[in-house]
Amino acid sequence: MKEAADFLKIAPIFEGLEERDFARITACGVRKTYRKGEVILMEEESGSALFVIIQGEVKVVRVGEDGREVILSILGASDIFGEMALLDGEARSASVIALDSADLFMIHRKDFLSLLEEYPSIAISLLRHLTVRLRRADALIKSLSLKDAYHRVGYVLLQFADERGRIKQGRVEIDNLPVQQEIANMAGTTRETVSRTFSKMEKLKLIEVNGGMINLLDYETFRQKFS
Repeated sequence: MKEAADFLKIAPIFEGLEERDFARITACGVRKTYRKGEVILMEEESGSALFVIIQGEVKVVRVGEDGREVILSILGASDIFGEMALLDGEARSASVIALDSADLFMIHRKDFLSLLEEYPSIAISLLRHLTVRLRRADALIKSLSLKDAYHRVGYVLLQFADERGRIKQGRVEIDNLPVQQEIANMAGTTRETVSRTFSKMEKLKLIEVNGGMINLLDYETFRQKFS
């Protein structure tokens, strides 16, 4: 099993720390594993811990009044979550659910606040992380409120391309794409609409679908169209 410290070193909020610092941070937390579909955090519960993803993926979701699930983001290795409630002491703003077996490193609020005082660089990196997340949230709100379903699905694909895609000669390969229902929940539409949108994009030579992989055939053109 891979050591938690190895992943803490590539987590953006811990970048720039010394080797001895990671031993200190590792000693502050505990490692926890969640099964696929297991709820890690529940919306509206009190927040008392920060989580760093060592392996696996989780989805951050909210449930509307009609019972429909809206996925705010999908997070993977080295990403963090739970930081907002940790800092302000308020209730969790969303639920977090394991998309597959998820190996996490958890630091309780008291210990993490002590780390922020001991290592000011972590606080600066955390502010940078929160700013990036806020910009993404603003872009998502704009996409959901101003664009039709076709463009919302395109925006979701663009997010995955930027976060996990591999660019090669102007094309971007996106592996391990979530199932169409998950994409629909992110785009605020239905699985059937996602399927039709993919077919339309293929006919327009915007994407190429191959099982669980999607290629954006011309990233720059795709970005201009859906950003």
